Amino acid sequence: MSKILLVEDNEMNRDMLMIRLQHKGFEVITAADGEQGVNMVYSEQPDLILMDLSLPIKDGWVATREIKQSPEIQHIPVIALTAHAMSGDKESAIAAGCDDYEPKPIEWQRLLGKIQTFIG
Repeated sequence: MSKILLVEDNEMNRDMLMIRLQHKGFEVITAADGEQGVNMVYSEQPDLILMDLSLPIKDGWVATREIKQSPEIQHIPVIALTAHAMSGDKESAIAAGCDDYEPKPIEWQRLLGKIQTFIG
């Protein structure tokens, strides 16, 4: 069973995504801020990270850069989840180290396809 770390500060979004992912057979662990998210990447070694970019304490941009600069965990794919859907935001997310980008509101089938691309 593939393990996904969902880093999302909005409780309703976090719960909805967690339930949908669990129904697809994924083990889902969650973090409510970027600092907790980075710590959980080290402790849990997920197969994939879904990273909201607008987070408290440490935003998703900073958290992703930290993950991608660490030899121990940099191989773990990060998909940015963000309401920042303006022109150039996808490029900014990729530049921060995200492997892919999904604008909010999330289109479930498209996100699922992206997850399956990275972890099958």
